[in-house]
Amino acid sequence: MKWKLAAEPEESVVKHIEKELNIPYKIARLLARRGIETYEQARKFFKPSFNDIYDPFQMKGMDKAVERIESAVRNREKILIYGDYDVDGTTAVAILYSFLKNYYDNLDFYIPDRNTEGYGISFQGIDYARQNEVALIVALDCGIKAVEQIRYANSLGIDVIIGDHHTPGEVLPEAFAILNPKQKDCPYPYKDLSGAGIAFKIIQALNIRQGKSIDKIIPYLDLLAVAIAADIVPITDENRTLMYFGLQQLNLAPRPGLKVLMKSMTKTEWKVPDLVFILAPRINSAGRMDHGKRAVELLIEPDEMKAEEMGLALEDNNRQRRETDINITEEALQIITDHLDPDQYTTVVYDKNWHKGVVGIVASRLIEKYYRPTIVLTYSEADDLWVGSARSVKNFDLYAVLDSLREYIHQFGGHKFAAGLSVKPENLKAFIKAFEAKVREVMPEEMREPELEIEEELDLIDITPKFYRLLKRFEPFGPGNMKPVFFTRDLRDTGFAKTVGKENRHLRMFVMDGTTRASLVAIGFNLADKMPLIQNKQPFSAVYQIDENHWNGRTSLQLKLKDIKPGNPFENKG
Repeated sequence: MKWKLAAEPEESVVKHIEKELNIPYKIARLLARRGIETYEQARKFFKPSFNDIYDPFQMKGMDKAVERIESAVRNREKILIYGDYDVDGTTAVAILYSFLKNYYDNLDFYIPDRNTEGYGISFQGIDYARQNEVALIVALDCGIKAVEQIRYANSLGIDVIIGDHHTPGEVLPEAFAILNPKQKDCPYPYKDLSGAGIAFKIIQALNIRQGKSIDKIIPYLDLLAVAIAADIVPITDENRTLMYFGLQQLNLAPRPGLKVLMKSMTKTEWKVPDLVFILAPRINSAGRMDHGKRAVELLIEPDEMKAEEMGLALEDNNRQRRETDINITEEALQIITDHLDPDQYTTVVYDKNWHKGVVGIVASRLIEKYYRPTIVLTYSEADDLWVGSARSVKNFDLYAVLDSLREYIHQFGGHKFAAGLSVKPENLKAFIKAFEAKVREVMPEEMREPELEIEEELDLIDITPKFYRLLKRFEPFGPGNMKPVFFTRDLRDTGFAKTVGKENRHLRMFVMDGTTRASLVAIGFNLADKMPLIQNKQPFSAVYQIDENHWNGRTSLQLKLKDIKPGNPFENKG
């Protein structure tokens, strides 16, 4: 991997923060890199408060949306909460449904079938609404591009409120109201809410209209925390505040459905990575292997015994999902080995027999092996379309590429780094060729190599318990506030390095730096092949994060190594 030092923060800002907050210089540099320049910004970062959650009525369309929901309640009209089948969509539906269910019962929810309907608002879903005498659909985490579908709903006399966070197209649907901070003329101060975040803003607005304090809706933040983590939206500004309190709720009093899923791991404290790698895959597995509505049913279930049964079904879905994605990944890797040019800028693989529910996971796994924008497709017989998922590499706008190739694509939607798409069989070969050509044209050469961005250079003597305590206060970590990655040069193993773990794949050593003679334990997962670089007291440099090591009842600091290089890879210090 390529090592890259982050841009230097403004020195005057660093000095100001250091003095104002009375903190170590290196901590002040980390804050400055996160755009924190004042005491108030630091307060908001280190100690979020409910006052940092924005007024939902600042969002364009919120007044109109809330009035329509209140009108439906007053007039006993049937409301259908409609959402996507992924974690963000199902948690969004669960948030709004369970809030309304507290005082209104003429309510239903709908999650489209991944295999027969695909992503977003479907004509089938609108027909379901018509058949069930629905007067109002509230669509969450989808709908911003559903121009024809909304037109169809309008023709049936069904009002639709869209609560979406995906990038709007040039033409907006003619919905009753649209809630999306990414609309060009929306004054809402934070643009990176998740779909579940939009659902939370709706219940916040309804709660305000009912004259109740924000305490009443804090219990819904356990779901929102999972959505923010799973959908990989930035954990900055309002999302950071929502995640901060959401993690508190999740750890102290999770709803029965989440509590059941959390039982699968004995953890004393759940953090963002646990939501991404443990909870989210289990919730997602319902939509991947069975039906997304199973996830909503679990998340809105108030009875712990019933939730226990539902949770077992999701665990079974998750086991199937793991087996399926491992098998398909192996097949995809074989196709790449046998048929694709290793010098390509892109990877596109497809097979008629692959399970639609796991192609996004497979695309992410392929990027781990071949670092390039990747699309994995399978065939939908019902629609006569190749359907699948696209994933990007760091900092490369895949959505813009797909947007430029819309003549070859039947339908697509998503984010800068992840998208869903469908292609007609007769256009597939032309699309693959055009995709490769476009990425080759617009992708800078330096983006083709995975990169480790280093925030700060440290001497080992800098790594003290106080330094680590301050570092922990930077949590919750995530996009926009990643866990800091550090670099130290002129390290030497003290002679106790060894390979450990299954098949001796990991590297454990006791390192000393040549500058201060300070020393620490270091562990490098899957870095056993680096052993020759550190033997015989050869000097080396390491990139790492700082962690706690718990062993035999004792806790100590350690370096969690990400990479090692011989000598000094940077000519100048800093």
